[in-house]
Amino acid sequence: MELSTIAGQSIPTFPLYSTDEKAIPLLGFGTAEYPFGASIHTLKETILEAIKLGYRHFDTAAIYLSEQPLGEAISDALRLGLIKSRDELFVTSKLWCSDAHHDFVLPALKKTLQNLKLEYLNLFLIHWPLSLKPGKYEFPFQKEDIVPFDPKTVWEAMEECQGLGLTKSIGVSNFSCKKLETILSTAKIPPAVNQVEMNPLWQQKKLRKFCEEKGILVEAYSPLGAKGTAWGTNRVMECEVLKEIAQAKGKSLAQVCLRWAHEQGVCALVKSFNKERMKQNLDIFDWKLTADELHKISQLPQCKGFPGAAFLSDDGPYKSVEELWDGEI
Repeated sequence: MELSTIAGQSIPTFPLYSTDEKAIPLLGFGTAEYPFGASIHTLKETILEAIKLGYRHFDTAAIYLSEQPLGEAISDALRLGLIKSRDELFVTSKLWCSDAHHDFVLPALKKTLQNLKLEYLNLFLIHWPLSLKPGKYEFPFQKEDIVPFDPKTVWEAMEECQGLGLTKSIGVSNFSCKKLETILSTAKIPPAVNQVEMNPLWQQKKLRKFCEEKGILVEAYSPLGAKGTAWGTNRVMECEVLKEIAQAKGKSLAQVCLRWAHEQGVCALVKSFNKERMKQNLDIFDWKLTADELHKISQLPQCKGFPGAAFLSDDGPYKSVEELWDGEI
């Protein structure tokens, strides 16, 4: 692991397994706000502020409606001299379920690049192990739009995207160990990343161990519980044990959660559009949690914040939460 000092902030980076490209900064700035597009008019300025503060890793997705503002912010950052080159940034986007069909993957990535005004992504992820009828970009979606998902051919199309140089790395999101095994069984290029919900109240120990053995970096979304979103919970921010640790340390509860994620060896994706909190969230690399604090966190009762009920259907591939997560819940 190396440290890259950016605007006074030292953000550790990690070389991704399946690419010789730029190492990934282990703290990323998320751009999903629910309802999607709610802050679309102010998002460009927020991202510019994030770049000024030292963030260099940005996470977007076709469904978030944030690709265009992110692209505009990158163009402005270059024009203003906040960054010298696009190569200083690590940009991730995701394939929405309605494009999770072999012949739709490449056109979807080209559309994403057009939205971002970029020539390549650093990382392109399959957003969910699910396919929807093509043509619509909506969440929640109609259950009758769920169609069979073919991981083998969709992954082949992802590999083609990397082969063309349109993305430097490819990966998945919301995949269980079993679903990763399915991809790995036929993949020529293994997934570099699995982006999943992870925080002190949903620690993903089994999945993290599996990914570490396979050389797949885990990215943690909702590292603070994503309070106020359709996929979030306020349980993390109201956890008494975490409050006590934060108080004893003189840190915010959010900083404790992000430091904990960093000490687990994962990449945390944090989303705050508040300037002071954006600053605080970067301040997690020059202090540590004690063995006792880590032990207390490891003992917290576990509960997944987003079981994914929207993805279940009596006529679809997943009829229960157990099937969606292969019992890993």
